[in-house]
Amino acid sequence: EGGSFSSGDAAEKKSQGPKGGGSSVKVRHILCEKQSRALEALEKLKAGMRFSEVASQYSEDKARQGGDLGWMARGSMVGPFQEAAFALPVSSMDKPVYTDPPVKTKFGYHIIMVEGRK
Repeated sequence: EGGSFSSGDAAEKKSQGPKGGGSSVKVRHILCEKQSRALEALEKLKAGMRFSEVASQYSEDKARQGGDLGWMARGSMVGPFQEAAFALPVSSMDKPVYTDPPVKTKFGYHIIMVEGRK
């Protein structure tokens, strides 16, 4: 993965599926059971608080620190979460691009950001 993007490589990746392509994404999320709490978390993000800090304060999912879910393969996520994750551009914690409004699944409300795609 030395960052060499030959044209053949890019075309191959594009044909793997709907917009965005790729077969897995490196995801962070903030999961709140209540919509009001998720919206509160969004306000914190908009005020410039780091995604990982908001996640550790607001997310119900304490499994991983900072909301980091790591690499997740297409097909391993619940429908709405997956759609949102693959539609997001890759962004960094310094300039995160996240789902606004939060995405509703059977688990609650997720604010999702994507840190990588492959």
